Amino acid sequence: MPVIIGLDIGTSSTKAIAFDEQGKVVSSAYQPYSILNPQPNYSEQDPDEVFRAVLLALQKSTSQLNGATLAGISFSSAMHSLIAVDAQGNPLTNCIIWADNRSQVQADDLRVTPTGLDIYHYTGTPIHPMSPLCKLMWFRQYQPNLLQQAYKFISIKEYVWYKLFGRFQVDYSIASATGLFNIYTHTWYEPALEAAGITAAQLSEPVSPLYQISPQYINFLQLDSLAQVPFIIGASDGCLANLGAGATVPGRAALTIGTSGAIRVTAPQPAADPQQRLFSYILTENQYVVGGAVNNGGIILRWFRDNFAEAEKAEAQRLGVDPYEILSQEAAAVPAGSEGLLFVPYLLGERAPIWDAQARGLFFGVSITHTKAHFLRAVFEGIVFGIYQVGQALTETTGPIDVIYASGGFARSPFWVQLVADIFNKKVILAGTVESSAWGAAMLALQALNLAPDTLSLPDQTAHEQEYLPNPKRHAVYMQNFSIFEKLYPLLKDQLAAIGNLPKE
Repeated sequence: MPVIIGLDIGTSSTKAIAFDEQGKVVSSAYQPYSILNPQPNYSEQDPDEVFRAVLLALQKSTSQLNGATLAGISFSSAMHSLIAVDAQGNPLTNCIIWADNRSQVQADDLRVTPTGLDIYHYTGTPIHPMSPLCKLMWFRQYQPNLLQQAYKFISIKEYVWYKLFGRFQVDYSIASATGLFNIYTHTWYEPALEAAGITAAQLSEPVSPLYQISPQYINFLQLDSLAQVPFIIGASDGCLANLGAGATVPGRAALTIGTSGAIRVTAPQPAADPQQRLFSYILTENQYVVGGAVNNGGIILRWFRDNFAEAEKAEAQRLGVDPYEILSQEAAAVPAGSEGLLFVPYLLGERAPIWDAQARGLFFGVSITHTKAHFLRAVFEGIVFGIYQVGQALTETTGPIDVIYASGGFARSPFWVQLVADIFNKKVILAGTVESSAWGAAMLALQALNLAPDTLSLPDQTAHEQEYLPNPKRHAVYMQNFSIFEKLYPLLKDQLAAIGNLPKE
């Protein structure tokens, strides 16, 4: 039985998941790593720690195949990371990830100019500190010597690819999320390069997401047993989540909530938003994924767990269950709408739809009757409200959403998935695997290796485990809350920015 490993390099871990041709999981492995915050607004990772995690995840997953034939390995990866390397591929910086906001000033200045609007329309990437374009502009201002010293500026996926194969190559999908790549011509975009202060020679060679490496070039270090297995370069995690979930036709949206979150649709062409709220990234040469990503997904629930849920963690340990299961049960015991308590979840600034790195979170409407459980439920609701706002922008730009395909860690929580159904007032479908990015990567490999005719023929074969239908009464409650929620940030934008810049003692 041939299997494909989808190797998903995420923000907090790498997953290596082996699938058969129908998308059934044959083996899986998970290897976590840390996020470094050396200064306020900095979010980095050690690229070698991530690479070691990739190797370990691959080793663990392949050791569980039990005789199945490994036909290929395909990559999925988080977007927007940036590493400066020398000519031998040695890092000159840590990996600066999407959550890094140090280039906020550069992004704010560029965004409101005609050049910024032009770059957005041609690259499909909103002007925001997440993008490698803005990160490079920050280097240009504060570390100009690095721009001259660096041989290449690459993503974490490119770093892993180079470590394995000795080639600086990037797939169109990851390239399309840099703010430096023309999504119409599939070439580096000169006006963006000029803004960043670099040349195309300092970036990797763009290749198709179906590109595969020839076995004779493979240097597997400690993975010699895989020396004859073809590797497919794959695409970005967000785009592959749509493919893996089956959200590839009009009216179908894919919603992913992991560390961050996003809602996306697949389209045959980019869909630039006049308000610059949405991205248009490349899935394959003829398919684009349009949507918006939020910084504040499951990481906000983790913040609540780590700071306010010692009792719940202890109870989970006693029962041998995940602490999030206990938290979900507590939140579910509170009425929909948290009895008038609202949470604006912008603890990490925010990407779509407001694109404001200075944004801050707040609880609003606190009364003496509210308990910790109310605050907890408000956190769940606030995260989904933030994504619902993106869904509204997506509907305005690309057309109505009929059904939502859910994936990511949140899809393991029935309470959270039902909350999405109720707030969006849409049917939510769970795919046969919540690891839709890894399955999407495997699907690209099946096409590249001629084991499937094309990617669009596969989603109908993907089993759907469960459907969640919206509750109209709860939806009405949520819409009353949301009508207040969506006004809070515009009203308090200046105050939130000011309180975030107060001097420290």
